[in-house]
Amino acid sequence: MSRLEILLLVAGIAILIGVLCWFVYPAYFSSVAIQTSQSRACVGGACFRVELATTLEARARGLMYRDHLAPDTGMLFVFEQEGIYPFWMKNMKIPLDMIWIDRDKRIVSMAKNVQPCHTTDCPDIVPGGDALYVLEINAGLADKIGLKVGDYCDIRP
Repeated sequence: MSRLEILLLVAGIAILIGVLCWFVYPAYFSSVAIQTSQSRACVGGACFRVELATTLEARARGLMYRDHLAPDTGMLFVFEQEGIYPFWMKNMKIPLDMIWIDRDKRIVSMAKNVQPCHTTDCPDIVPGGDALYVLEINAGLADKIGLKVGDYCDIRP
């Protein structure tokens, strides 16, 4: 075998091991941050430090496998265009309030106190309107700060 063939074989084995580890123990990879950007979202008189989920991978992972979310933090999903973006609670450990926000930064829909799903057939949570952003915060906070459809959300980098 040539050196190149050996190098390609070793690289292939390393990739295979990484993929197998992902499927065998995905919770480990939840601690590896895909989302590197942070921002701030203020709504209803409260501000949240939010991780930005701007890539397909980051949006797919979301807040899965997290044991805790600090009261003043959340995740902001940012999409390329407005649309109907259903969410689900598979592999979640904490309940959430989900807030769909349009391009004008107005709340168009909310799902409050959404509980984690512990089955293989988790239902979709479907918003009542097109959104460009989805803000996830701890369950109960939307009611606590009095959020309602039509409220403005100030999103800042």
